[in-house]
Order: sequence, then C-alpha cells, then structure tokens
Amino acid sequence: MSYVNPDALVSTEWLAEHLKAPDLRVVDASWYLPTMSRNGKMEYQDSHIPGAVFFDIEDISDTDSPLPHMLPSPEKFASRMRRLGIGDGNRIVVYDGSDNHLSAPRAWWMFRVFGHTDVAVLNGGFKKWRAEGRPVEDLPPLPRERHYTARRNDMLVRDIEQVKANLSNHREQVVDARSKGRFEATEPEPRIGLRGGHIPGSLNVPSSLLTDPKTGLFQSADALKDIFQKAGVDLGKPTVTTCGSGVSACILMLGLHLLGHRQTAVYDGSWTEWASRSDMPVER
Repeated sequence: MSYVNPDALVSTEWLAEHLKAPDLRVVDASWYLPTMSRNGKMEYQDSHIPGAVFFDIEDISDTDSPLPHMLPSPEKFASRMRRLGIGDGNRIVVYDGSDNHLSAPRAWWMFRVFGHTDVAVLNGGFKKWRAEGRPVEDLPPLPRERHYTARRNDMLVRDIEQVKANLSNHREQVVDARSKGRFEATEPEPRIGLRGGHIPGSLNVPSSLLTDPKTGLFQSADALKDIFQKAGVDLGKPTVTTCGSGVSACILMLGLHLLGHRQTAVYDGSWTEWASRSDMPVER
C-alpha cells in the first residue's frame, strides 16, 4: 500500500528542486533532550539548509507554563511566524538534525494546530541532506514580515482533564511514544524525580520504530501499519498520542496521518504533566 497522505513528507530531491520557489519557506526545528548534549539553535547557527529559519520550540511556547514547551496562544504563534517571514499561503517544509525526526513533527503538528495545513516534513532530515552533499549556509536569512493568521484547532489537542475522563469513557485509545523501558518503568525518566510507568490502559509504540535505522527515512506505509497493529492499535479508532513532553508524540501523529488516520490528537502535557500529578493513576 501507499501513504494515504504522501504530501506530509517531501524528499531531499524535491526540496533541492524547489528551494528557490517564492512561496516556499524552510524551517529548522531542531530540538534535543537534555540528555543528548546537543543544542539545536547553536547547530543551526553553524550550518543549515539555505534560506531556512530557526523554529525555537522552547521560545514558541507558553513560557508562563511550568511544563516544558506547551502550545503558545494563537496570538504568540502568529507573532513569531511573522518575525520569521512565514505568512498565509506559504508552503512550509520542516526538518531537524536528529537521526529519527525527533522534533520536526512537533513543528509540523503545531502549524496544523494553528490552521496551517500546507506543511510537510523533510524525509530523512538534515542528516540525509548533508550526506548527499547538498548546499548549506551559516547565516540566517533576512526575513520580511508577512501577515500570518493563527486559529487553534482543538480537535488536534488534548489536555489532562480530557485524558483523565477517557479512563472512564474509553472513547479514545492512548498511544505512548516513549521507549519500552520508560513505558514499563524499568528505565528511569530523564526528568529527575518523575514517576515511571504509563497512563492506565495506554499502548506503547516507541517513536524510534517509525523510521528506518539505516536511512533515517519514515517506514513504508505497510511497515507503519504493521508496527501500529502489532502494538494493539486499532487504526479505525480515535487516538491520542503521548510521550515525555509532547515532542515525540507528534512522530506518532505524523505516522498515523500518513496512513490516513483522521481522528488523532496529541496530549500536549504528556508524561511530564501526568506523572507530576499525585492524583493521576499510574500503571507499570
């Protein structure tokens, strides 16, 4: 089978051919876990795809929240996009510098949450781009502010109360993108003091499974379908994806979207919020 929504990905060949298109905006959304000892912004300043702007996941967030990189208000998102020179009608391609699309899907999801659906992830990311010897630069572009309209689509987002209510009504299946060890509490959480385990009744699909470990490309449609189904995911049932802090959950969201799944949302607070609340049940 083929992807139902193939436009959610673009190849490095396609991007190279369209890099100078006037309506295209390239976005570097590199972000890394504290344990990875990498800095996305510093790496962008050292080298990035020509014309790319830096999408700072930590800054483009609700910085008043005690939780990490929660969704910002529509007004803040629109303001940040205008500063980056991104406007209504742009075709957006997002990438990151990881081996497995760690954070680009988060930016892809955020654009979709705020109503911008003409957005795709660069398949293979910056690693594949560089491996092919394609051009890079170290200076950021000089963006011209453009009008950007942001309207939040709450169908793509879940909060803690909605996920708690789902424990009783079972309207949606919850799928966790963390590693098996973290899901089963046999490995410690990277955030010190956070309880181990998972949301009761949730399923585990480690996000790393969705990409080919050799090429960094997203798995084929048949392979994605097999991965989800082997984990017990019903591809016909509404789904909420979760992870540690709402980043890798978006990889599952993208994988399900490629398969044509229409009712998928991300639990933005994810395990960091759930496990920090003593009134929320934990399963191990």
